[in-house]
Amino acid sequence: MEQLLASLDALAAEDLTPLFGPALLDRLRPLLVAQNRLAAEVARTVREAEVSGAAEVDGLKTMASWLRSHGHLSASEAARVVRTGRALAQLPVMAAACAAGQLTGEQAAVIGRVAEPEHLAAAADQHVDVAEVDAVLTEVAVTRPYADTATAVHHYLDRLDADGPEPDPTEGRRLVIARHADGSISGRFDLDAVGGEKLQTALEAVVQAGRCAADERTRAQQLADGLVQLCDTALAAGGLPTLRGHKPQVIVKIGIEDLVDPAVGRGAAETGFGATISAARARWIACDGAVTRIVLGPDGLPLEHGRSLRLVPPHVRRAAEVRDGGCVFTGCGTPTFWCDVHHLLAWIDGGETSLANSALLCERHHTKVHHGFRVERQPDGRWRTWRPDGTEIRTGPHLTEPLRTAA
Repeated sequence: MEQLLASLDALAAEDLTPLFGPALLDRLRPLLVAQNRLAAEVARTVREAEVSGAAEVDGLKTMASWLRSHGHLSASEAARVVRTGRALAQLPVMAAACAAGQLTGEQAAVIGRVAEPEHLAAAADQHVDVAEVDAVLTEVAVTRPYADTATAVHHYLDRLDADGPEPDPTEGRRLVIARHADGSISGRFDLDAVGGEKLQTALEAVVQAGRCAADERTRAQQLADGLVQLCDTALAAGGLPTLRGHKPQVIVKIGIEDLVDPAVGRGAAETGFGATISAARARWIACDGAVTRIVLGPDGLPLEHGRSLRLVPPHVRRAAEVRDGGCVFTGCGTPTFWCDVHHLLAWIDGGETSLANSALLCERHHTKVHHGFRVERQPDGRWRTWRPDGTEIRTGPHLTEPLRTAA
């Protein structure tokens, strides 16, 4: 182990700056093999630790919990390593390929489903030679892309239980969300085929409807924006189950001094789930929200609870929807029901909540307007948009010289 760590230290000390394309790829290939071999050794060691009950030494019951706490793995990754270790003991051909660095941890986990107790029992009942299945699937994994391996395993398991009852699709569904220090979240999910189809259909509808001129977002960004928009739409519709007698809503807590201060105010506001955001972000959320005044005493306990005031009443929103017909940001065609009502002159700065001071903006462009972009309605009813540098955003054929706002 000391030799291994010393070798890694030597690799980390190498200067990669002089290397270019082919040389870097030549260096990367053996590193990937080494990564696969290390993953196989981790899984094999975890399996032996599981059999011997080693987690009890640190006061834990399972190796999955040990990997989460001591290895800092996510719950899903810890479970995958444990399952892979169990599969290595049942599938010798796959184990040999893993030891040689020919399979990734993900591939091993997929093939490992073959060795789950219920599948081994079904194979025994039908006199299936698991050793042959092990060899065939390992060959597919070594020579074909990951997706082909997953397809082959799925095909085998379907044929193994061809006459069995239709499984409950909800049993395999999982969604794991991890919150980071800045309040952002990341995660992973597993859905059955029908559940996945529903999600993809809903996201694709939002993505296609929300595309605008000169959209430079990546596909991943479009899907992420679509997911947030689905949540916005569901929350705004008011049809979600109530929570302790109240409709679910995004809650932000901020002091009045930070709310009225035009500065960014890093970390000045707190969301209902505990994330910390800036005062600027809180003001953006409040642009089309409701504000409740709560006076706290020196001990932090509420002394007075004012009535919640909806900043944009329904009649103003309806009028803006009729007038604007969708997001007014140049080049965007997002429909009205996905839009917020933006105050052209911020309400916190004395801007009236009126039709004349309102503009419909989708979430993405509402964010841009709160980060330096500007929209303005002309006397003829047309909306124009300017970048933070003062140049106007225009679509279609136009002069190469950018238009700037009048001084």
